Amino acid sequence: MEENNKTRIARRGDWKTEPMPERHDTFVLTRSLSSEEMAALRRGHVPEAMEDKWFWYMEGQTLFAHRSWTGYCIFRIDFKEDNVHVVTVNRDPEQYESRGIEADAASLNRLLDGWTETTYDHYSAWLSEIAETLKKTDEE
Repeated sequence: MEENNKTRIARRGDWKTEPMPERHDTFVLTRSLSSEEMAALRRGHVPEAMEDKWFWYMEGQTLFAHRSWTGYCIFRIDFKEDNVHVVTVNRDPEQYESRGIEADAASLNRLLDGWTETTYDHYSAWLSEIAETLKKTDEE
């Protein structure tokens, strides 16, 4: 990605996206975010490499997180001023395999930790996701 694109705001049309499917669930995510963290989320992210598995953008107070390869919408976060955010999560088993709301909340918190860093490192995020998958496989 060119240097000037790193500061460009990601928009829905920058990547292939699918809407949140009819099969979805909601939960509450209680988390405070600094103005710098919200600014990082508002910039969004357009994938730069094959290992970069997420495309996200904001519209108003809502963040949409899509898997980059498929365009499937996995998370939609409606940010609230009281830090009690409403999350909609994909429940279509052909698009997203979930282990339940607790696992989804933990996964989303890890993603938000990475996405709100001053420089998002997709390669480290990819390695972390691989490690989590291997850990789940070992538990089964």
